[in-house]
Amino acid sequence: MHLNGEKRLILSFGITFLILLAEVVGGLMSNSLALLSDAGHVLTDAFALGLSIIASRISRRPSDYRATYGYQRVGLLAAVINGLSLLAISGFIFYEAYHRFVAPPRIDTFLMLGTAAFGLAGNVLMAFIIGHEHEDLNIKSAWLHVLGDTLSSVGVMVSGAIIYFTGWGYADPIASVIIGTVIISGGARVVKEAAVIFLEMSPAGLHAEEIAKKLCGMPDVMGVHDVHLWSVAHERVAFTAHIWVHDQKLSEVESIRKKIEALLSEMGIGHVIIQFECAECAENELYCQLHAGE
Repeated sequence: MHLNGEKRLILSFGITFLILLAEVVGGLMSNSLALLSDAGHVLTDAFALGLSIIASRISRRPSDYRATYGYQRVGLLAAVINGLSLLAISGFIFYEAYHRFVAPPRIDTFLMLGTAAFGLAGNVLMAFIIGHEHEDLNIKSAWLHVLGDTLSSVGVMVSGAIIYFTGWGYADPIASVIIGTVIISGGARVVKEAAVIFLEMSPAGLHAEEIAKKLCGMPDVMGVHDVHLWSVAHERVAFTAHIWVHDQKLSEVESIRKKIEALLSEMGIGHVIIQFECAECAENELYCQLHAGE
């Protein structure tokens, strides 16, 4: 059965809530600080998934007078919040790892392993439900939360097994540091990708000056200036420019516009606004390029 992004998030939210209950009860009964810490991690995941569900619904709203480009950036905002929470979780893990290096806690490893195994099974199921092949940063950030929980559960089980068989208590903080490092790298990546869009920077793989040069290489284009290239939302790129052409009828300019839009469409640019001019560009205009002899 095919599930869309929102349904996957809702199903994952339900599984996360069950894991949270199991780890809180298991952590209290086994006196396992590792499980209780992981339960705190799961709690933030439940919050992240809930936030992603709300953002997913809002981002599907059509554009209106308040948001003429639509509400896709609500999903990006959720991605930023989720990414920052991943960084905060990593900081908490490093903090707890330091204290466990100083004084490793005594825990009931048997109960700890059983609860961690249940959490691992639930997290693997959620990771499978959400999937890793998605372009939506909102869902991607939620998947990274689930991945972080999966790694956390693996770390708890590995460290618990080592403690159970060897009694070496430092296995737990070492595993925590490894988990925290993986989580912080994923959170930083999501925040970086979302920040590029919020700051309206040029999308990766596209260069405004190179695009201007390609446009200037078209037979009917004499110059290009006042170029702007940015991402409205993930995978939605916008482009505006002033195009200098010979003085001609508006109907004749229409064919040039279609050629320009076709060229930009091949680059993945879907929202294009062009203003045609038949006056010479100022010498200091950005990307103004004139064909010699014309």
